[in-house]
Amino acid sequence: MSYNNIETALIHGGISIDERTGAVNIPIYQTSTFKQDGLGKMRGYEYSRTGNPTREALEALIAELEGGQAGFAFASGLAAETAVLSLLNTGDRVLISSNVYGGTFRLLSKVFDHFDINYTISDTEDPAAFEKDITPDVKAVLIESPANPLMTITDIRAISEIAHKHGLLVIVDNTFMTPYLQRPLELGADIVLHSATKYLGGHSDVVAGLAVVKTPELAEKLAFIQNSTGGVLPPFDSFLLIRGIKTLGVRLDRHVANAEAAAKYLTEHSAVKSVHYPGLPTDKGYEVNKRQAKNGGVMISFELKDNYDINTFFENLELITLAESLGGVESLVCHPSSMTHASIPEEIRKKVGITDGLIRLSIGIENIDDILNDLDQAIAKSEVK
Repeated sequence: MSYNNIETALIHGGISIDERTGAVNIPIYQTSTFKQDGLGKMRGYEYSRTGNPTREALEALIAELEGGQAGFAFASGLAAETAVLSLLNTGDRVLISSNVYGGTFRLLSKVFDHFDINYTISDTEDPAAFEKDITPDVKAVLIESPANPLMTITDIRAISEIAHKHGLLVIVDNTFMTPYLQRPLELGADIVLHSATKYLGGHSDVVAGLAVVKTPELAEKLAFIQNSTGGVLPPFDSFLLIRGIKTLGVRLDRHVANAEAAAKYLTEHSAVKSVHYPGLPTDKGYEVNKRQAKNGGVMISFELKDNYDINTFFENLELITLAESLGGVESLVCHPSSMTHASIPEEIRKKVGITDGLIRLSIGIENIDDILNDLDQAIAKSEVK
């Protein structure tokens, strides 16, 4: 099939038609095992942990969208990250961006530390500072750009060039941008991760993780880990994710338009102390993000001034939902220091700028006037007089 644009690839990429029946949606192959025609005579599948046609279609789709060698689908974003970090060996160290998802920090500090796989927090915004953090035991770098929750931007190409000079594996969490807005493998990354629960699924109804690798060697290694550890995505969830990805382009166009309007509104609001959104020309990461991504994405974080009470703000939101996660069609808000990033020790949160007053917004696709009106009334009611 011939097409040049990602909007078309979202719908027709990977394995988009069932060859046996001609179904235009890949069926849900809800089976644990497959009939063999004799010893060693399989029809391409043997056991659904090892391979399933519905999951295979999803994995082919995300590999094509990210421009990688192979894709892998897991039961959650953290399951995908666990499999990728399992490529490391005892005694290895990974450098991580200065603000990352709290679950990533917990995974490294509370699980992989048991296997003597260590981490160092590095300022990946500054390539020179990053290079100084590379010690002989560092074997990989894990980047988020934009990073969660401060939306800081890392120059993926610059960091990849430095990392490869030192023989490091470059892993990029592309959850916030998706391949529709940013393609890390084209910028030099070796592996891309997604919490597909977010924008790829897009409807807050499935938990899933995806990984895409650049080389056949990494594909072989990660396939072995995926099959051996078994944290695979079930067929029905794979079907839901394929279904969600088909509308990713039209959803993100609306998400981003709303986010740009919300960021402008917050920047101009007299009650707001600071706004973090890489789509704003005033944001320190704006120029780098402009070079490597289509736009500033959807996620915004901000702080109210000291004479506003954030508890009152959260309690008075009517349309925007206080909840974990992000990336659904509905607008969500969270308090990173007590929710998504609570697993990070307070001293580290404060050092990197995740304050107790920080608010994170995932802007949905509702009418923008309704979103802004809800923010406006909740902010007004939260003023301490």
